[in-house]
Amino acid sequence: MGANSSSSKPPLGALVGPTAVGKSEIALEVAARLEGEIVSADSAQVYRGLDIGTAKLLPHQRVSRSGKPIPHHLLDVVEPHQSFSVAEYQRLAREAIAGIHDRGHLPLLVGGTGLYFQAVVDPYFFAPGARDSDLRARLQGEAESYGNEHLYRWLKEVDPVAAARIHPHDRRRIIRALEVYLLTGEPISATWKGRWSGSPYRLALAGLTMEREVLYERINRRVDEMIAAGLVEEVRDLLRKGYDLQTPALQILGYKEMALYLQGHLTFAEAVSLLKRNTRRYAKRQWTWFRRDPRIVWWEVTPDNREEISDAISRWMAGQLDICVE
Repeated sequence: MGANSSSSKPPLGALVGPTAVGKSEIALEVAARLEGEIVSADSAQVYRGLDIGTAKLLPHQRVSRSGKPIPHHLLDVVEPHQSFSVAEYQRLAREAIAGIHDRGHLPLLVGGTGLYFQAVVDPYFFAPGARDSDLRARLQGEAESYGNEHLYRWLKEVDPVAAARIHPHDRRRIIRALEVYLLTGEPISATWKGRWSGSPYRLALAGLTMEREVLYERINRRVDEMIAAGLVEEVRDLLRKGYDLQTPALQILGYKEMALYLQGHLTFAEAVSLLKRNTRRYAKRQWTWFRRDPRIVWWEVTPDNREEISDAISRWMAGQLDICVE
């Protein structure tokens, strides 16, 4: 790979940005040019059986336009009912990155989950302990009685930093943050060490952006394409297997809305409209998260410049990391 001998830190490239901007497609081309392997930074794609609604590339799609297979890591890691923490993701991602380095390839972190991204590129430490099953059950009961918004407002009061990084609908992480605060008196965000300095890697961080209205049109079209591809059937199959709305995977964007439809809480039209709205809002939050990181260099994507952008990012990343480009 030809890493710069002047630095003892191993190289890491990253490609981040909002949903539907084209990260997966461009990442394939960048990885092909730089002898890279992709490490997913997507908190939905870690779940097995969630393919359509997460826009997960299937094995036969993980190839560049030239036909070169691109290895992917951290996809299909856990079952839908299993919880999966950021700390677990950090450990597995760094193990995957170390293996890629051992093979002489470039790890390319790709995705839109901001906390996953930052847990890898920065020296985040997640404190162990501070667990109480009775307290967690009480908080779960409050969420079921009064809604996630009740707990989320509480979290915003006691730990606004954590609240800014946790989705208002992510009940599991809201409860975990409150659990830590109530048991220790300290906000869970105080255990998130490191920000924009002291990375264990030599970084080249690329962000993809797009004119907002164009992106929102792409999001709406993608939802329609997911429906046509069988998203409702995918969610129906999960429900048949005994999973319900308390299952971690069914809290994910796309799955929750379709599950509400299938359980009779929403009409189909309402579910589709809600999914489009929630996805647009999610994209806006992703923009906000990544824009705060001054290390990210941004590239504007248009419908016609994907090949040009792939080439430009590849050359820029190779220069940043002092590696060869094909």
